[in-house]
Amino acid sequence: MNKMFRSLAGFARRSPSLKTTVQSRCFASGKTAEAAAAAGAKPSLLRRGGKLALHAALYSALAGTAYVSYELYRESNPLPQVAQSATFADGSPRKTIVILGSGWGSASLLKNLDTSLYNVVLVSPRNYFLFTPLLPSTPVGTVELKSIVEPIRSIARRAPGEVHYYEAEALDVDPQDKTVKIQSVNKDQEYTLDLKYDYLVYGVGAQPTTFNTPGVYENASFLKEISDAQEIRVKIMTAIEKAATLSPSDPERQRLLTFVVVGGGPTGVELAAELKDYVDQDLKKWMPGLSKEIKVTLAEALPNILNMFDRSLVEYAQDLFKQEKIDLWLNTMVKSVDKTHIRAKCGDEMIEVPYGVLVWATGNAPRDVTKNLMNKLEPQDSRRGLLINEKLQLLGAEDSIFAIGDCTFYPGLFPTAQVAHQEGEYLAKALKKIHGVDQLKWQIAQAAEEDKQMLESRLDKLQGDFEHFKYNHMGALAYIGKEKAIADVSFGQSQYKLAGSFTFLFWKSAYLAMCLSFRNRVLVAMDWCKVYFLGRDSSV
Repeated sequence: MNKMFRSLAGFARRSPSLKTTVQSRCFASGKTAEAAAAAGAKPSLLRRGGKLALHAALYSALAGTAYVSYELYRESNPLPQVAQSATFADGSPRKTIVILGSGWGSASLLKNLDTSLYNVVLVSPRNYFLFTPLLPSTPVGTVELKSIVEPIRSIARRAPGEVHYYEAEALDVDPQDKTVKIQSVNKDQEYTLDLKYDYLVYGVGAQPTTFNTPGVYENASFLKEISDAQEIRVKIMTAIEKAATLSPSDPERQRLLTFVVVGGGPTGVELAAELKDYVDQDLKKWMPGLSKEIKVTLAEALPNILNMFDRSLVEYAQDLFKQEKIDLWLNTMVKSVDKTHIRAKCGDEMIEVPYGVLVWATGNAPRDVTKNLMNKLEPQDSRRGLLINEKLQLLGAEDSIFAIGDCTFYPGLFPTAQVAHQEGEYLAKALKKIHGVDQLKWQIAQAAEEDKQMLESRLDKLQGDFEHFKYNHMGALAYIGKEKAIADVSFGQSQYKLAGSFTFLFWKSAYLAMCLSFRNRVLVAMDWCKVYFLGRDSSV
């Protein structure tokens, strides 16, 4: 064998052509092996990348599920509360706070207040908190009403200290005797009580204003409560069903299919956009002929809608409304309303327009109990709301009454959910400091003479730490239809004007983050998914 290999090697040395052929074949086989190795490496890298992505998605899903489950469990299983009592363990008196209302300000206060420091009593005729920014989405079924309410007892139960709740309406406040007269709203269990308080948080909100326009209360629907949204939905569906039985040439059919929204603020704009979305995206599938006849109209007394937004965003919204064929009546002031017609002044011209559904979303006015309280305090000389100072104290009763939310008036503070929410957070911190002041005063009264000077210096320092309320404007959002929104947002010293489909996703994310409980976030997100895949419900 060795002799044979030696002879072949000698032949190869003597034959250059054979040597070249062997070398080229070896080089070619080497290249083939390298190419095969590279080809094998690419699928291997792709497989490894795919596996990593799959594992990351799986772990993210598991972590998200665990987080959601934990938050829902924590909300559903609150910790034991500190019971109410007349005194603390050291014998100092436990003072009583009465909170009137269950709106943004009161709910925010209750969520952030250390209720173990006081005997807290909450009074409200409605036993839930309503997430009002999404209320315009409910009449057409984009969001279910149950998804944007949070039981007030759930919020109270998650507080560290026990909270007593009365489903009742405040009838009168006596600042001199520090009492609130309340009356039950439950007809099966009527009662009237006088509640004593050391501190009163007045947050009863406001009622819709009609500017004394005749016929509005009798014929229009408002949009401030759950009952309002339900009423609007019934009216819309009833008008559509009645119109379906009439001939297309019948003027009554045209009247029934005319939906008018009065008020060009965020509530009115969003309701008009939701109505048009419902007609174009859902009703069009089931009643294509009738849906083409529906007219959505937005009336505004000012020269433009959404007056609180930047001019460029206002123009974007108005242009989109024109594309969507939403009729805009600008510089139009409604003068009177009857069961079938609106009479309005448009510029110098008086017009009369038939309508099928009318929604009034124009502003706020003080409630009767607020007016009564104004009349009892001399500094309260404004008709726009209760006057407060920089610490949210009610003028004329600064020592015992705080007022927050839509029932108040203070320059620079507008009647919005954002303002009331921040007022509630501020007041929770302020009441904690007030508790410290009250405790020090009690200790000074009980202390020996040699200890009083030190305690009084601590008291002076603590009283000097009280900060004024500073509103931090985060911006304004509005949905304008066709899955588009506008946002006038502030981040630090920077201002951003956003509009379009991406802003719609930002609008959704912001409102989910603002929801008071994790349960609400889950329910609202599920509603949006349901509408995306299944559409809105066309029944009452």
